[in-house]
Amino acid sequence: MHWYSYLAAFFAGAFLANAVPHFVKGVTGEPFPTPFAKPPGKGLSSPVVNTLWGLLNFIVGLVLFHVARLHHHPHHPALIVFFAGILALSLQLSYWFGKQHPR
Repeated sequence: MHWYSYLAAFFAGAFLANAVPHFVKGVTGEPFPTPFAKPPGKGLSSPVVNTLWGLLNFIVGLVLFHVARLHHHPHHPALIVFFAGILALSLQLSYWFGKQHPR
């Protein structure tokens, strides 16, 4: 595999992980931070913006998944890189949003 397949696999995981909270908050009608809020990433965006942002992240993630050719080589080491991307962004998001909205 080419080096860019691993890069695509990592970012496919990251984009798909980022899609989940935005899409879920959007379809449940709850505001949630997006890069379009004021201030970016801290203010709240509408549910519609979150739904659209989540769908865009899903699309980009699936395109990158296809570029990484993970659907052709499911047992390839790139799959580990894909899950590393999911883990990396999931941990970063949990830290970021936990800091923004302490309980």
